[in-house]
Amino acid sequence: MIRIENLVKSFGAFNAVDDISFSVPQGAFLVLVGPSGCGKSTMLRMLAGLEQPNGGTVSFGDRIVSDGNRGWTIDPAQRDTGLVFQSYALWPHMTVTGNVDWPLKVAGMAKPDRQARVADVLRMLGIEHLAGRYPNEISGGQQQRVAIARMIAPRPSILLFDEPLSNLDAKLRVEMRTELLRVHRATGATSVYVTHDQVEAMTMASHVAVLNHGKVEQFGTPEELVQTPNTAFVATFVGTPPANLVPVSALSPPQAANLPIEASAMYRPEDLLVSATPVDGGLAFDFAEASLVAGRTMLTGTRDNLRITAVVDAAPRFGVGDTVHFILPAAPAALFGANGERLS
Repeated sequence: MIRIENLVKSFGAFNAVDDISFSVPQGAFLVLVGPSGCGKSTMLRMLAGLEQPNGGTVSFGDRIVSDGNRGWTIDPAQRDTGLVFQSYALWPHMTVTGNVDWPLKVAGMAKPDRQARVADVLRMLGIEHLAGRYPNEISGGQQQRVAIARMIAPRPSILLFDEPLSNLDAKLRVEMRTELLRVHRATGATSVYVTHDQVEAMTMASHVAVLNHGKVEQFGTPEELVQTPNTAFVATFVGTPPANLVPVSALSPPQAANLPIEASAMYRPEDLLVSATPVDGGLAFDFAEASLVAGRTMLTGTRDNLRITAVVDAAPRFGVGDTVHFILPAAPAALFGANGERLS
């Protein structure tokens, strides 16, 4: 449904999006995830037609909608897309009904049909009781539902979400993740969702593109990213908690044997054990923090510029200043070279 080929977006000498290519199947829920400044919002704006690429193409189905090589792009209103902004961008002088009705009116839909469609989407989002209220009279979560209702009312083929949950509290964010996926399934549209929160990415996506410095580090399913990360960045960015990367030079002789000295070894948190006393082959770290996660203990230690986390069934109680000994498995789950590329 969406095909991106060699896409480039430059601001002066800076490439915010740097030669990116991938394809998204019909009905997928693609999440663009990465740290601030990685290019994910710029990518979404090019999909929406709000930014023109400097190179490459964007296609929806068999139709090219942007061609940076030839310097043209199809107007946002002609792309059959819907967009929800981080700020919701509701019209304050219109009621909830007015906000949802407006894009249908602009599209030339007859009034009876508009009324029926508005009623349908308000029921779908569970906000029919707010129909006569204005945006300043409803909560942030309700405003978000109105923004989503306005987006899906014209039945676009592609839904675009620009960090829509970032303004909500933690509990409401979890609830709205479920709501967004329900809307995605109900519409049958292809969705593209931007976030810097890898938990959102891994719980919502059918496909994930991990961006870093304007490039795609890896594109695949959430399971592929966690089980077989292609780069050191992906290994330490996805997962809850993410994998540990330890320089081979910091390992003790048993673990470091036969490993390249310039490499970094990846260890999954659930494969580590912890001890309050020294253990052969263990690594000593300063205790940083511990928390309960789904009945297990997630325990983190720091040393110099290293940070390591283990998830264990039970752990001794540690306090500030204590030393934690992390026991590593005999072999790492993966090896990464000095440039972050996967070696094995």
